[in-house]
Amino acid sequence: MSRTKAIFLFFMLQITLVFAQSPPGYDLWLGYSEIEEPALLKEYQNTFKSIYFQNGNEMLHAAERELTTGIKKMLRKLPDFEKLRNSENTVVIAKKSNLESSLLKRLAFDFDQLGADGFVIKTVLFERKQVLIVTANEDIGILYGVFGLLNLMQQRESLKHIMLSDAPKVNIRMLNHWDNLDRTVERGYAGFSLWNWQKLPEYIDQRYIDYARANASIGINAVSLTNVNANALILTPAYLEKVQALAKVFRPYGIKIYLTARFSAPIEIGGLETADPLDLNVQNWWHGKVKEIYDYIPDFGGFLVKANSEGQPGPQNYGRSHVDGANMMAMALEPFGGNVIWRAFVYSEHDTSDRAKQAYTQFVPFDGKFRDNVLVQTKNGAIDFQPREPFHPMFGAMPKTPLMMEFQITQEYLGFSTHLVFLPKLFEEVLHSDTYSKGKGSTVAKVIAGSLNQKKLTGMAGVANIGTDLNWTGHPFAQANWYGFGRMAWDPYLDSETIANEWIKATYSQNPNFITAIKSMMLTSREAVVNYMNPLGLHHIFDTGHHYGPGPWVSELSRPEWNPVYYHKADEKGIGFNRTPSGSDATAQYAPELAKIFNDPKTCPEEYLLWFHHLPWDYKLKNGHTLWDGLALKYQQGVDQVKTMIVTWDDSKQYITPEQHNEVRMLLQIQLREAKWWRDACLLYFQTFSKQALPEGVNKPTKTLAYYKSLKFPFAPGIRPQWH
Repeated sequence: MSRTKAIFLFFMLQITLVFAQSPPGYDLWLGYSEIEEPALLKEYQNTFKSIYFQNGNEMLHAAERELTTGIKKMLRKLPDFEKLRNSENTVVIAKKSNLESSLLKRLAFDFDQLGADGFVIKTVLFERKQVLIVTANEDIGILYGVFGLLNLMQQRESLKHIMLSDAPKVNIRMLNHWDNLDRTVERGYAGFSLWNWQKLPEYIDQRYIDYARANASIGINAVSLTNVNANALILTPAYLEKVQALAKVFRPYGIKIYLTARFSAPIEIGGLETADPLDLNVQNWWHGKVKEIYDYIPDFGGFLVKANSEGQPGPQNYGRSHVDGANMMAMALEPFGGNVIWRAFVYSEHDTSDRAKQAYTQFVPFDGKFRDNVLVQTKNGAIDFQPREPFHPMFGAMPKTPLMMEFQITQEYLGFSTHLVFLPKLFEEVLHSDTYSKGKGSTVAKVIAGSLNQKKLTGMAGVANIGTDLNWTGHPFAQANWYGFGRMAWDPYLDSETIANEWIKATYSQNPNFITAIKSMMLTSREAVVNYMNPLGLHHIFDTGHHYGPGPWVSELSRPEWNPVYYHKADEKGIGFNRTPSGSDATAQYAPELAKIFNDPKTCPEEYLLWFHHLPWDYKLKNGHTLWDGLALKYQQGVDQVKTMIVTWDDSKQYITPEQHNEVRMLLQIQLREAKWWRDACLLYFQTFSKQALPEGVNKPTKTLAYYKSLKFPFAPGIRPQWH
């Protein structure tokens, strides 16, 4: 045996041992299950007889390692790599610049469409045999191409006649971690923060590498490490050297690091007396700080900023605008190629107007005034990551500004990591919504992808649901939300059914009966949660602070818009928030075609009915039920849908391991109990206004309203613990 072969076998043994020790769920969608279909196994074995993989930098080495891992696990064989291209190769993986002209002719492909990140996977007839080619313009395209190839194999696709070209439609595909420096995670439900600041920079946890692999496999190319409720210490040398170590881990996987910048940092860590963005000393401080960061991290992405929101400092503290603040930071970053991502999640205790209108009011007048390296990051809806909201009106109103979508992958208002909710259904609903800003077909997806308004800088962010739990996300099915976000950030036109199908095959089973049943369960799960939490357009009726469970009765918080009663406005006359011209007139922020639809309760989609209208309890819904009966029946339907999910899961247990089945079944039992809690608590409270009996078909509560109001939750996760 040659020395090279011996080293390689030793390397493969280490991989085998690492994966053999992985706890259930740790591998995410990268488990690379063994191919059991005989004909397909034979095809793949023939395909991968002899692989030429272009030698190169650490990114190409990362791609080669991933291919090695995937083939070893799926085919139970060691791949045979050739260092030199020869006539025996059955697979060729190389950049366009490294392909011989005869192979390029066989490809017959216009590489200009690929950009830097895109790739081609194609089987061609060459030298009297079939050769599988994976190629791209740049190293990062090769990395994505290898993950694309492995995904095709996980989907059990034949490679005999494959012709796939793919490139992202969005530039910045980003995870926003809301991790605090003490390792608690705001709105995190899967343990503590991954980032062990105490052990960094010397100690590199294997989790950092596997995290980067998982992100690269779905095209995520940017990460902000810390909470948008920022701590200025992250910008100090003591932390920058730790961030530098993480950047080194992420770099081979094409991931850039962003940092959350606290606007008052010049005061808190810079010794200045002001953070006024028009003050020359403040500007010089940020220029110096940016240069210092790039000295540590040459490929630093830039800053993510939450300013003048929920108590965070910002330019308005000094009588300046969001444009003044964002452009000041953008000027400092511009020479280095960095970006500012400025969040539009703003509302003020000094503004008595409808909270849903305030971000639009503050930002739309500044359309076109931000510098070219500024993106305005806008939540999918105008309130705050609710189970259902109409799309944010800003997406149809700022054609001159790059708007970056912000979705929440973590389930702050969706039952935490104990509820099974397939969020790509929510993402799809928002992205496919029509803004009508340039006529019919002006979808939110086109705004985000930049095609509607010819934007070169585009982005999509997701608030991460990742923590130190063994399976990363707490609930096994919450992994599908991480996966689905990445897939939709790469291509916002994808449909959720395709994503569910991919994830099930890569994570659980290839059995068609299992896939059909579980895909149906996933695709209906989000609607179930809307039904038992916030049906017919209700929103923000969650308990205080932790948002764990219902609290529609909460009315005594210091700011009106922090109270659920502000949003549902239930009284003896009816329920709902009037946002028509006779109310707050929030509908005027949408295109006239939409405003006309939303303003009339007869044409308003019923899923948004109480978002836009305050209606009497006896208002007739389209199905003939009164509003009270329809609301109660929706709550019951949500509970019944969870019961159906449990039956579906139990019927499918033969296709998975007992451990996999039991883990999800226990979580579904929690979800069922809490769905009943939502139904009973909300209906008992709203019944005090409607004065009507529950309709037939709705189970009567077994507890009193006083009982539900008395509940306390010191164990609710997702907020920073307070030690007394």
